[in-house]
Amino acid sequence: MTISATENAANRFRRPSAELLESFAKLPTANVADAMDRLGALDSRIKPVWAGATIVGPAFTVWTRAGDNKFLHEALRLAAPGDVLVVNGEADESRALIGELMAERAKTRGIAGFVIDGAVRDADTIGEIEVPVFARAITPAGPYKHGPGRLACTVAVGGVAVIPGDIVLGDSDGVVVVPQGVAAEVLTRAEAKFADETARRADIKAGRK
Repeated sequence: MTISATENAANRFRRPSAELLESFAKLPTANVADAMDRLGALDSRIKPVWAGATIVGPAFTVWTRAGDNKFLHEALRLAAPGDVLVVNGEADESRALIGELMAERAKTRGIAGFVIDGAVRDADTIGEIEVPVFARAITPAGPYKHGPGRLACTVAVGGVAVIPGDIVLGDSDGVVVVPQGVAAEVLTRAEAKFADETARRADIKAGRK
């Protein structure tokens, strides 16, 4: 697929409402995963590259060959503010797909952050920039820029299928993906789970349980 063809298709998907995203942002990933029968959590090796990173937003998906970030550059150009770039990098740990410059560009464009089944670099500087990045590995080795790649298609990331527009949440526990078609139902269950656990913790602290 050529870049021009990809560009035409890149934003033809529905994104969840801001209100729905705001509600999910108040919840821990653990409660959301529990609300989906403990499915939808990415491989535990995909984790934040700096302490305190959190993320929520619709998935803008990228599929690229191992160690090549040409189509990540295209994704940064085409994604909408608030999108999370969710990248199938073939779980390759040998070459970083993004670093500080792409993180800075993402912040300038209003991108919510990255979830990468692959490696990144410049982790400390990315933390200083405060762009949420979740990745499988960190390496100083840089990428190639030849392609091929795909944008806004269904991808496999960390053992989970991700469709453009699905809701992506990340915190210190890792990353969970909520299919957009069931997001309202999952939110209701996750909020109930959060309320129940909050009440139980209060009882434990008070010595009632």
